[in-house]
Amino acid sequence: MPESFLQALALPGLGWMLFTIGAAGLVRGFTGFGTAMIFVPVGTQFLPMADVVFLMAATGIFSTLALAPQAWRECDKGEVSTLALSAAVMVPFGLWAMAQLDALTLRWVSSAVIGLTLMAVITGWRWHGRLGWPGRLAIGGGAGTVGGMTGLTGPVVIVFYLANARDVRKVRANTIIFLAMLDIVIVFNILLGGLAGVTTLWVVALLSMPYLVTTLVGKALFDPSLKKLYRRASYSVIALAVISGLPILD
Repeated sequence: MPESFLQALALPGLGWMLFTIGAAGLVRGFTGFGTAMIFVPVGTQFLPMADVVFLMAATGIFSTLALAPQAWRECDKGEVSTLALSAAVMVPFGLWAMAQLDALTLRWVSSAVIGLTLMAVITGWRWHGRLGWPGRLAIGGGAGTVGGMTGLTGPVVIVFYLANARDVRKVRANTIIFLAMLDIVIVFNILLGGLAGVTTLWVVALLSMPYLVTTLVGKALFDPSLKKLYRRASYSVIALAVISGLPILD
């Protein structure tokens, strides 16, 4: 066997990461988001942030294979494309910021982003306005920056775009397609910059298998009439991941 594969198998915390990515796949399957909010707090306990960002983007591409066809038919293509283009422009800046900060600071930043996002959604914060071009560009750019820096591609969109009262099916479809586009951009930038080693690629392969399976299960369980149940389950899993990943608990 390749030495890099054996190194991946011997990675400390691999079992926890496999379990966490499986839970994240379920949430992603029936809500369209939440993977990074669940995995990042756990993954950063065992891996450098650059590896976690790459893992989130690369495994996200795999899971999207199961969700994208239907989501593409249901999403608002114009709105999603604008968000994705502005996010793509800002991803390199997010990766640069990640390289400037130490691991502990990045973990605190990640925990704060997830915690604030979860609080905003749980408390029922809503934005009832309409998104014009400036708003879409700002939201997409923010998602690209935060996603490149921490792997958390979804929170900015969830708070400032998906938190308004809209059709749950279209929101889910928009999120799936937007995150898929952003994942591709992040992977491209990381590979171009040589930030991912061969061992990291093996870890991606190991995590992608349970993630794809549980994403398919989550997709099969999706029922718009049960959206309140999905939200409560998702919030609970995300909150548990955030608490377990707080640096103060190390």
